Amino acid sequence: MFFHKQELQYSSTPDQPDAVYARKLQEVLGGQYGEITVAMQYMFQAWNMHIPGKYRDLVFGIGAEEMGHVEMLATMIAQLLEKAPVGITKDAIQDDPTVAAIIGGTDVQHAIVAGAGARAVDSNGNPWQGSFITASGNLLADFMANANAEMQGRVQVARLYHMTDDAGVRDLLSFLLARDTMHQNQWLRAVEELKADKLEQLPVPSNFPQKKEHTAVSYQYLNFSDGQQAGDGSWAKGPTPDGNGEFSYHDGPTTTAPMPDVTRPDARMYGTTEVPNRVEKIAGSVQDKLKKE
Repeated sequence: MFFHKQELQYSSTPDQPDAVYARKLQEVLGGQYGEITVAMQYMFQAWNMHIPGKYRDLVFGIGAEEMGHVEMLATMIAQLLEKAPVGITKDAIQDDPTVAAIIGGTDVQHAIVAGAGARAVDSNGNPWQGSFITASGNLLADFMANANAEMQGRVQVARLYHMTDDAGVRDLLSFLLARDTMHQNQWLRAVEELKADKLEQLPVPSNFPQKKEHTAVSYQYLNFSDGQQAGDGSWAKGPTPDGNGEFSYHDGPTTTAPMPDVTRPDARMYGTTEVPNRVEKIAGSVQDKLKKE
Protein backbone atom coordinates (compact mmCIF):
# COMPACT_ATOMS: atom_id res chain seq x y z
CA MET A 1 0.00 0.00 0.00
CA PHE A 2 1.32 3.41 -0.92
CA PHE A 3 0.55 6.82 0.53
CA HIS A 4 1.75 10.13 -0.85
CA LYS A 5 2.74 12.93 1.51
CA GLN A 6 2.83 16.30 -0.21
CA GLU A 7 6.24 17.45 0.91
CA LEU A 8 9.74 16.85 -0.37
CA GLN A 9 12.65 15.10 1.32
CA TYR A 10 14.85 18.11 0.55
CA SER A 11 14.58 21.58 -0.99
CA SER A 12 14.17 21.49 -4.77
CA THR A 13 13.99 25.09 -6.01
CA PRO A 14 16.29 26.67 -8.61
CA ASP A 15 17.38 30.31 -8.48
CA GLN A 16 16.21 30.96 -12.02
CA PRO A 17 14.65 29.18 -15.03
CA ASP A 18 16.94 27.27 -17.38
CA ALA A 19 15.31 25.12 -20.07
CA VAL A 20 18.65 23.87 -21.37
CA TYR A 21 19.71 22.61 -17.96
CA ALA A 22 16.26 21.08 -17.45
CA ARG A 23 17.00 18.86 -20.42
CA LYS A 24 20.37 17.85 -18.95
CA LEU A 25 18.76 17.01 -15.62
CA GLN A 26 16.43 14.59 -17.40
CA GLU A 27 19.34 12.11 -17.57
CA VAL A 28 19.39 11.49 -13.82
CA LEU A 29 15.60 11.30 -13.80
CA GLY A 30 14.78 9.03 -16.74
CA GLY A 31 18.13 7.74 -17.98
CA GLN A 32 19.52 4.24 -17.61
CA TYR A 33 20.96 5.04 -14.17
CA GLY A 34 18.41 7.68 -13.23
CA GLU A 35 16.14 7.81 -10.21
CA ILE A 36 13.22 6.12 -11.98
CA THR A 37 15.45 3.13 -12.68
CA VAL A 38 16.76 2.68 -9.16
CA ALA A 39 13.33 3.26 -7.61
CA MET A 40 11.72 0.60 -9.79
CA GLN A 41 14.72 -1.71 -9.55
CA TYR A 42 14.59 -1.79 -5.76
CA MET A 43 10.83 -2.18 -5.64
CA PHE A 44 10.81 -5.11 -8.08
CA GLN A 45 13.66 -6.73 -6.15
CA ALA A 46 11.62 -6.49 -2.96
CA TRP A 47 8.43 -7.74 -4.60
CA ASN A 48 10.33 -10.70 -6.06
CA MET A 49 12.33 -11.53 -2.92
CA HIS A 50 12.07 -15.08 -1.58
CA ILE A 51 12.91 -14.37 2.06
CA PRO A 52 11.32 -12.03 4.62
CA GLY A 53 13.24 -9.92 7.11
CA LYS A 54 16.02 -7.36 7.11
CA TYR A 55 17.07 -7.63 3.45
CA ARG A 56 13.53 -7.18 2.13
CA ASP A 57 12.94 -4.29 4.55
CA LEU A 58 16.20 -2.68 3.41
CA VAL A 59 15.27 -2.86 -0.28
CA PHE A 60 11.73 -1.60 0.28
CA GLY A 61 13.04 1.28 2.40
CA ILE A 62 15.58 2.52 -0.14
CA GLY A 63 13.13 1.98 -3.00
CA ALA A 64 10.57 4.21 -1.29
CA GLU A 65 13.21 6.90 -0.73
CA GLU A 66 14.18 6.76 -4.41
CA MET A 67 10.56 7.41 -5.39
CA GLY A 68 10.91 10.62 -3.42
CA HIS A 69 14.05 11.45 -5.41
CA VAL A 70 12.05 11.00 -8.61
CA GLU A 71 9.60 13.56 -7.26
CA MET A 72 12.33 16.03 -6.27
CA LEU A 73 13.93 15.94 -9.73
CA ALA A 74 10.58 16.20 -11.51
CA THR A 75 9.75 19.19 -9.32
CA MET A 76 13.10 20.82 -10.04
CA ILE A 77 12.73 20.29 -13.80
CA ALA A 78 9.23 21.79 -13.78
CA GLN A 79 10.51 24.87 -11.96
CA LEU A 80 13.45 25.24 -14.32
CA LEU A 81 10.90 25.29 -17.14
CA GLU A 82 8.26 27.40 -15.37
CA LYS A 83 9.30 30.82 -16.72
CA ALA A 84 11.61 29.74 -19.50
CA PRO A 85 10.77 30.94 -23.04
CA VAL A 86 8.39 28.48 -24.72
CA GLY A 87 8.77 29.69 -28.29
CA ILE A 88 10.71 31.83 -30.69
CA THR A 89 10.01 33.20 -34.15
CA LYS A 90 11.73 31.81 -37.18
CA ASP A 91 13.17 35.22 -37.97
CA ALA A 92 14.70 35.56 -34.53
CA ILE A 93 16.48 32.21 -34.88
CA GLN A 94 17.81 33.17 -38.29
CA ASP A 95 18.94 36.59 -37.06
CA ASP A 96 20.61 35.41 -33.87
CA PRO A 97 22.75 32.25 -33.98
CA THR A 98 23.12 32.42 -30.21
CA VAL A 99 19.36 32.04 -29.78
CA ALA A 100 19.40 29.22 -32.31
CA ALA A 101 22.06 27.42 -30.31
CA ILE A 102 20.06 27.82 -27.09
CA ILE A 103 16.88 26.53 -28.69
CA GLY A 104 18.88 23.60 -30.02
CA GLY A 105 19.86 22.72 -26.46
CA THR A 106 16.32 22.46 -25.11
CA ASP A 107 13.90 19.55 -25.15
CA VAL A 108 11.02 20.98 -27.17
CA GLN A 109 8.72 18.23 -25.86
CA HIS A 110 9.06 19.74 -22.41
CA ALA A 111 6.73 22.42 -23.76
CA ILE A 112 4.80 20.62 -26.50
CA VAL A 113 4.10 17.33 -24.73
CA ALA A 114 4.54 18.00 -21.01
CA GLY A 115 3.35 21.62 -20.82
CA ALA A 116 6.55 22.87 -19.16
CA GLY A 117 6.93 19.75 -17.05
CA ALA A 118 9.29 16.82 -16.55
CA ARG A 119 9.07 13.68 -18.66
CA ALA A 120 10.01 10.01 -18.14
CA VAL A 121 12.87 10.28 -20.62
CA ASP A 122 16.64 10.73 -20.67
CA SER A 123 18.48 13.87 -21.75
CA ASN A 124 18.11 12.92 -25.42
CA GLY A 125 14.37 12.33 -25.11
CA ASN A 126 14.60 8.54 -25.21
CA PRO A 127 11.76 7.02 -23.15
CA TRP A 128 12.60 5.32 -19.86
CA GLN A 129 12.60 1.53 -20.26
CA GLY A 130 11.75 -1.22 -17.84
CA SER A 131 14.63 -3.20 -19.34
CA PHE A 132 17.00 -0.89 -17.41
CA ILE A 133 16.14 -2.59 -14.11
CA THR A 134 17.82 -5.68 -12.62
CA ALA A 135 15.74 -7.91 -10.36
CA SER A 136 17.03 -11.47 -10.68
CA GLY A 137 15.94 -12.93 -7.35
CA ASN A 138 19.58 -13.61 -6.41
CA LEU A 139 20.39 -11.06 -3.72
CA LEU A 140 24.16 -11.05 -4.18
CA ALA A 141 23.82 -10.42 -7.91
CA ASP A 142 21.11 -7.80 -7.33
CA PHE A 143 22.93 -5.94 -4.56
CA MET A 144 26.08 -5.72 -6.68
CA ALA A 145 23.93 -4.33 -9.51
CA ASN A 146 22.47 -1.82 -7.03
CA ALA A 147 25.92 -0.65 -5.97
CA ASN A 148 26.83 -0.20 -9.64
CA ALA A 149 23.63 1.77 -10.29
CA GLU A 150 24.38 4.11 -7.39
CA MET A 151 27.97 4.55 -8.57
CA GLN A 152 26.97 5.33 -12.14
CA GLY A 153 24.23 7.66 -10.95
CA ARG A 154 26.60 9.51 -8.62
CA VAL A 155 29.12 9.96 -11.46
CA GLN A 156 26.41 11.58 -13.57
CA VAL A 157 25.14 13.83 -10.77
CA ALA A 158 28.72 14.92 -10.05
CA ARG A 159 29.17 15.89 -13.70
CA LEU A 160 25.87 17.78 -13.71
CA TYR A 161 26.99 19.67 -10.59
CA HIS A 162 29.73 21.33 -12.64
CA MET A 163 27.37 22.17 -15.52
CA THR A 164 25.48 24.83 -13.55
CA ASP A 165 26.22 27.68 -11.18
CA ASP A 166 22.62 27.85 -9.96
CA ALA A 167 22.89 27.64 -6.15
CA GLY A 168 19.44 26.08 -5.75
CA VAL A 169 20.15 23.34 -8.27
CA ARG A 170 23.57 22.67 -6.76
CA ASP A 171 22.01 22.42 -3.31
CA LEU A 172 19.68 19.65 -4.48
CA LEU A 173 22.48 17.85 -6.33
CA SER A 174 24.67 18.07 -3.23
CA PHE A 175 21.95 16.30 -1.25
CA LEU A 176 21.52 13.61 -3.92
CA LEU A 177 25.27 13.06 -4.02
CA ALA A 178 25.26 12.46 -0.27
CA ARG A 179 22.41 9.96 -0.50
CA ASP A 180 24.21 8.16 -3.34
CA THR A 181 27.24 7.93 -1.06
CA MET A 182 25.12 6.32 1.64
CA HIS A 183 23.42 3.90 -0.76
CA GLN A 184 26.69 2.76 -2.30
CA ASN A 185 27.94 1.92 1.17
CA GLN A 186 24.67 0.25 2.15
CA TRP A 187 24.64 -2.09 -0.82
CA LEU A 188 28.31 -3.03 -0.46
CA ARG A 189 27.82 -3.69 3.26
CA ALA A 190 24.70 -5.72 2.48
CA VAL A 191 26.79 -7.84 0.10
CA GLU A 192 29.23 -8.60 2.91
CA GLU A 193 26.39 -9.37 5.31
CA LEU A 194 24.84 -11.81 2.83
CA LYS A 195 28.15 -13.64 2.82
CA ALA A 196 28.49 -13.52 6.60
CA ASP A 197 24.95 -14.87 6.98
CA LYS A 198 25.95 -17.67 4.57
CA LEU A 199 22.98 -16.91 2.32
CA GLU A 200 25.14 -16.29 -0.76
CA GLN A 201 28.81 -16.58 -1.68
CA LEU A 202 30.97 -16.07 -4.75
CA PRO A 203 30.73 -17.19 -7.48
CA VAL A 204 27.09 -16.28 -8.11
CA PRO A 205 25.00 -18.39 -7.99
CA SER A 206 26.93 -20.10 -5.22
CA ASN A 207 24.46 -22.98 -4.86
CA PHE A 208 25.19 -24.19 -8.41
CA PRO A 209 27.69 -27.08 -8.02
CA GLN A 210 31.01 -25.71 -9.21
CA LYS A 211 32.14 -29.20 -10.17
CA LYS A 212 29.67 -29.01 -13.05
CA GLU A 213 31.65 -26.19 -14.68
CA HIS A 214 34.87 -26.71 -16.63
CA THR A 215 36.99 -26.09 -13.54
CA ALA A 216 40.31 -26.24 -15.40
CA VAL A 217 39.67 -22.72 -16.72
CA SER A 218 37.70 -21.32 -13.76
CA TYR A 219 40.54 -19.12 -12.53
CA GLN A 220 42.71 -18.58 -15.60
CA TYR A 221 43.39 -15.05 -16.79
CA LEU A 222 43.46 -15.46 -20.57
CA ASN A 223 45.12 -12.45 -22.17
CA PHE A 224 43.45 -11.72 -25.51
CA SER A 225 45.09 -8.30 -25.87
CA ASP A 226 48.59 -7.23 -26.83
CA GLY A 227 48.81 -5.16 -23.63
CA GLN A 228 51.89 -6.15 -21.65
CA GLN A 229 50.94 -5.30 -18.07
CA ALA A 230 47.65 -7.10 -17.33
CA GLY A 231 49.60 -10.00 -15.87
CA ASP A 232 50.95 -7.70 -13.15
CA GLY A 233 47.54 -7.38 -11.48
CA SER A 234 46.30 -9.39 -8.51
CA TRP A 235 43.63 -10.84 -10.80
CA ALA A 236 46.36 -12.84 -12.60
CA LYS A 237 48.07 -14.43 -9.60
CA GLY A 238 47.34 -15.30 -6.01
CA PRO A 239 44.14 -16.44 -4.24
CA THR A 240 40.74 -15.73 -5.79
CA PRO A 241 38.13 -13.60 -3.96
CA ASP A 242 35.80 -16.59 -3.62
CA GLY A 243 38.51 -18.50 -1.77
CA ASN A 244 38.10 -21.51 -4.04
CA GLY A 245 41.22 -21.30 -6.17
CA GLU A 246 44.37 -19.54 -7.37
CA PHE A 247 44.60 -17.18 -10.33
CA SER A 248 46.98 -18.07 -13.16
CA TYR A 249 48.09 -15.99 -16.16
CA HIS A 250 48.21 -17.19 -19.76
CA ASP A 251 49.05 -15.45 -23.01
CA GLY A 252 46.00 -16.34 -25.06
CA PRO A 253 43.61 -19.28 -24.71
CA THR A 254 44.46 -22.61 -23.09
CA THR A 255 41.74 -24.42 -25.06
CA THR A 256 40.92 -24.73 -28.75
CA ALA A 257 38.38 -26.57 -30.92
CA PRO A 258 37.82 -26.96 -34.66
CA MET A 259 35.22 -24.72 -36.29
CA PRO A 260 32.11 -26.78 -37.14
CA ASP A 261 30.73 -26.92 -40.68
CA VAL A 262 28.47 -24.08 -41.79
CA THR A 263 24.82 -24.51 -40.90
CA ARG A 264 22.22 -25.52 -43.48
CA PRO A 265 18.80 -24.24 -42.41
CA ASP A 266 15.43 -25.19 -43.82
CA ALA A 267 15.18 -24.18 -47.49
CA ARG A 268 12.13 -22.07 -46.60
CA MET A 269 14.35 -19.75 -44.57
CA TYR A 270 15.65 -18.56 -47.97
CA GLY A 271 19.24 -18.16 -46.82
CA THR A 272 21.90 -18.27 -49.53
CA THR A 273 23.73 -21.63 -49.56
CA GLU A 274 26.06 -23.49 -51.91
CA VAL A 275 23.10 -25.62 -53.09
CA PRO A 276 21.77 -24.44 -56.49
CA ASN A 277 18.79 -22.14 -56.25
CA ARG A 278 16.56 -24.50 -58.24
CA VAL A 279 17.31 -27.37 -55.88
CA GLU A 280 16.54 -25.19 -52.87
CA LYS A 281 13.21 -24.21 -54.43
CA ILE A 282 12.27 -27.86 -55.02
CA ALA A 283 13.31 -28.81 -51.50
CA GLY A 284 11.08 -26.08 -50.07
CA SER A 285 8.10 -27.24 -52.13
CA VAL A 286 8.60 -30.86 -51.02
CA GLN A 287 8.81 -29.84 -47.38
CA ASP A 288 5.58 -27.87 -47.74
CA LYS A 289 3.78 -30.87 -49.26
CA LEU A 290 5.05 -33.10 -46.46
CA LYS A 291 4.04 -30.44 -43.94
CA LYS A 292 7.51 -30.76 -42.52
CA GLU A 293 8.37 -28.11 -40.01
